[in-house]
Amino acid sequence: MTKYQLSEKTISTKPVFTGKVISLQIDTVELPDGSRATREIIRHPGAVAVLAVKEGRLLLVDQFRQAMGRCELEIPAGKLEKGEDPLEAARRELQEETGYSCGKIMLLHSFYTSPGFADEIIHLYLAEELTAGEMALDEDEFLEVIEASFEEVQQFIAEGRIADAKTILAAYIWQLQLSQQPEHGQK
Repeated sequence: MTKYQLSEKTISTKPVFTGKVISLQIDTVELPDGSRATREIIRHPGAVAVLAVKEGRLLLVDQFRQAMGRCELEIPAGKLEKGEDPLEAARRELQEETGYSCGKIMLLHSFYTSPGFADEIIHLYLAEELTAGEMALDEDEFLEVIEASFEEVQQFIAEGRIADAKTILAAYIWQLQLSQQPEHGQK
């Protein structure tokens, strides 16, 4: 039996910033023991990410990330528009960022990126049966598409060229899938 009921009651919310992608608020909460604390919370509309596999190679996008101050290799991803269905957003982001459409797509998992201070949830999809087409990048988006084998992806992770959680998670899911394929044997 736990000592406390593990929940916090919001006493007040103070909006601090509202931007194009996120908003920041400070909540005053009542803790399980009756004391009060503040919580800095980032609100985000959610996002999608796509593990897109083309003929045994993973589609990655290479783009400069201002927050990191460098380029980062990532799986195609993007934020949800208000009221947008995550499945349709995954199809849209795949096409916009890589030019590919998919004949088959399925949700693998949804996960929170940093639940200690943000409500952002990412819906991770697997896209297969890819067909090439035209990219449709946002006006402020510049990136290159790279196709990489699993071994290359592992090397990119080891070198730090892939350092974001969604892409590392997708790589490990891909590894599990590969290990379950008959031609690769059971590992």
